Formats: sequence, structure tokens, C-alpha cells
Amino acid sequence: MTDPSDLEGWARKLSEALDLGDFEPDIALILDLARDAAHGVARPAAPLTTFLVGYAAGRAGGSADDIAALSRTASALAVGDTAP
Repeated sequence: MTDPSDLEGWARKLSEALDLGDFEPDIALILDLARDAAHGVARPAAPLTTFLVGYAAGRAGGSADDIAALSRTASALAVGDTAP
């Protein structure tokens, strides 16, 4: 099992390398989204889904609320719900 601090450290390191400033991703939200895509669609859908949600969130403004709303939409679609 992955230690949460490993993911937090990786997120900080990658965010710095990508010049994202002080952005702190909601790791649990991202992992839940990836899980829903992997189990509801197919395993390869997990990285594709998280990338597309991130891209859409960036286009929408990139706020935490944008990310959460788009993640709910994608998760609902992945698990077969019609409304997030």
C-alpha cells in the first residue's frame, strides 16, 4: 500500500517542477476519480480520465471548485450515474 506522505511529497515535487506555484491537489479526490474510472470503465481509463478532468478544469479557470465539480461529473459518468 502506498503511504499517503509519499503521494503528498510527489505532488509537491511535481507541482514545483511544473511551476504550479502553491497549488495543493486534492489527492483523495483524484484517487477516487481514478478508481471510479478504472472500475467503471477500464483500468486505462483512470489516467485518461484524470488528465481530461484536469484539462477541463484548467479551461474552466482551475479553481478547487472547478476541479471538484468536473470530477463529480466524470465519476458519475464512469459509474453509470446520469447526474453527478
